[in-house]
Amino acid sequence: MRFAVKTRPEHTTWQRMRDVWVAADQLEIFESAWHWDHFYPLSGDMAGPNLEAWTTLAALAQATSRIRLGCQVTGMIYRHPAVLANMAATTDIISGGRLELGVGAGWNEMETAAYGIELYPLKERFDRFDEGVQAMIALLTEKSANFDGQYIKLTDAYCEPKAVQTPHPPITIGGKGPKRTLRAVARWAQHWNVIVASPEEWKPLKDILVQHCSDIGRDVNEITCSVNIRIDPDQPLDVAVAAAAAYGEAGVDLAVMNLPLDAPPSVLEPLAKALAPLA
Repeated sequence: MRFAVKTRPEHTTWQRMRDVWVAADQLEIFESAWHWDHFYPLSGDMAGPNLEAWTTLAALAQATSRIRLGCQVTGMIYRHPAVLANMAATTDIISGGRLELGVGAGWNEMETAAYGIELYPLKERFDRFDEGVQAMIALLTEKSANFDGQYIKLTDAYCEPKAVQTPHPPITIGGKGPKRTLRAVARWAQHWNVIVASPEEWKPLKDILVQHCSDIGRDVNEITCSVNIRIDPDQPLDVAVAAAAAYGEAGVDLAVMNLPLDAPPSVLEPLAKALAPLA
């Protein structure tokens, strides 16, 4: 089994998050580090601090040298796909080819209402998401991209310079919707990330993904499957490690260990040691 860490950019400081990622960069058991793409905290005081995803991601790319890095996941409704493609290409260059491009349809009604960002009806939101992913791939892979969707239009569009990784940075799609999300994973993603309560909830979702891949003639083993495992500071570390072991037995490839709020870098060495027997 493989391992990653995820930090919460809420109710913390840039210095603390940077120090945690730099520490994770030194521990080879952690192949990647992640945070989220929100403008408000998801817990506690909603008026509290929450660092913006892509500016911090670019800075974290500069602060580290080995670990892969990404966002779980970028809400497509927050940024035009052409803008996001350019941001991704630049961040991949800054990182020397370590970006994981995480995307999702978006869901946070509180943020969108506050900022006047339209949270489209569910079907339209996923239609826009599908078009957005295709438009980004075109921009990241083609010299001059053209795309004629219902919502997204590209006309002889450039995205230069291109990312380091070819044909493009690996795409992570997050979510568990059986019809739209998992079908999008089968079509375009190199990595599927999901938050579930147990391996028993995860297994039927993986079966649906297998079927979607079969329908289009794709090998499901080309897709890394990851789950998020929350480390509760009020519980022994063994609880989270046991959960990782159970997911590994169920067939999950990558366990993303969600660190406690504002956790210091010192939490990482004990975690790495505890996970080592599962690696």
